[in-house]
Amino acid sequence: MNNNFKRTAITAARLADGKKAEAVSIYDMDGRSELADYVVVVTVDNPAQLEAVDDEISINLKKEGLYPLYRDGVRSKSWRVLDYGGFLVHIFESKTRETYSFDKVFAGYSEVKWREVPAAASHRPRVTSRKAKKVTGRKTPVKGGRKIPARKKAAPKKKKISRKKIISKKKK
Repeated sequence: MNNNFKRTAITAARLADGKKAEAVSIYDMDGRSELADYVVVVTVDNPAQLEAVDDEISINLKKEGLYPLYRDGVRSKSWRVLDYGGFLVHIFESKTRETYSFDKVFAGYSEVKWREVPAAASHRPRVTSRKAKKVTGRKTPVKGGRKIPARKKAAPKKKKISRKKIISKKKK
């Protein structure tokens, strides 16, 4: 069961990272806590982002059949806690995380590496410079399988005739 909590905590961290959260950390409690096996700590810039990260994690974990056992700070604009039984998610605004020195609480715990490692580069050499394509004209947009005609050019402007010239023409 512990491995499932780890995978789900990593999923929560990636979801938070996808919403531009900063300083995303996962701490392994190593059996020292009866509350949870893992703790995900996330920092956001503002209350709107806090709400967005909370929604992103909650909605996507619900799709996997996971519902929080407890939620705290629903009305708070600076700190939220989602308790999923085997792991907790703390979402902080940056000032609140600094104020409570939350990272010092977990200083003795090991941090779980959750970021995806990029795939190894292929053995083929990568071509870096390519010849630029020559653009010959504007393409006509296609909508629903039929071509839409290009917009017509504006009609040339008429010459302005001063009022004096009009009056002098009428007199002649």
